[in-house]
Amino acid sequence: MDTESLKSLGWFLLWGGLFFVMMRYGCGRHLMGGHSGHGGHGDAAPGGGVKDPVCGMTVDPKNAAAAAMRGGTTHYFCSTSCRDKFEQAPEQYAGASTQVGHQHGGHHHG
Repeated sequence: MDTESLKSLGWFLLWGGLFFVMMRYGCGRHLMGGHSGHGGHGDAAPGGGVKDPVCGMTVDPKNAAAAAMRGGTTHYFCSTSCRDKFEQAPEQYAGASTQVGHQHGGHHHG
């Protein structure tokens, strides 16, 4: 193999790896159905999930891609992208995180 072929192969592998990471762990999860508890598919998170305050998707706290604390409350997110949006403007989203499936009567389990 000549140098130019190795260089092309290296770029191909780099971009392929980046694409894989984005589809597996990033926003591609939305497209590929990788959200457990995605509200539109009728497969709510076991034991009740929470709503991602940014995009509104149902997230199982045990398997959430990301989490952030705000005012003593833990907010769970479907992706790090949603968490980053929340952290940039938490006042815009802070009231949107709600329990899905069942309510705990105003208290939380620590």
